[in-house]
Amino acid sequence: MKARQKRLLFIVFAITGIGIAAAMALQALRSNIAYFFSPSQVIAQPPPANEVFRLGGLVVNGSLNRQSDGLTVHFKITDNAATIPVRYTGILPDLFKEGQGVVAKGRMQPDGAFQANEVLAKHDASYMPPEVADTLKAAHVEGIVETVKQQQLNANPQP
Repeated sequence: MKARQKRLLFIVFAITGIGIAAAMALQALRSNIAYFFSPSQVIAQPPPANEVFRLGGLVVNGSLNRQSDGLTVHFKITDNAATIPVRYTGILPDLFKEGQGVVAKGRMQPDGAFQANEVLAKHDASYMPPEVADTLKAAHVEGIVETVKQQQLNANPQP
């Protein structure tokens, strides 16, 4: 084999190897992606049962229920427009409490509850994940618009 053919063969193998490595890296990244959704988005368009995603919002006051095993908790997450029940087994972050922002990673269950395998709480009084803040603001505006419409309907009933 001539030197020119050896170089060409080396280049072909190198390009093939780089292509395979890139394809494997992209596949690994794709399998680890977890999109963020608010409760309103989940109710409006439920994700597939096997899809892992992040659910964020505020923990509903009075919804935290600890089971007797000490590790299993049930609570509800809201964006002030919709609420989704969440189940989690594990140790909650120290800053987790009712009325605070939270992001849970997991899957929707057939019964409509969210089974979390990871729960993250905000780390101080001034921080809220941007996605949670945006969805809370949008839900607040939608709630105000809906309230105004309802008041107008009540004030002007049609015969």
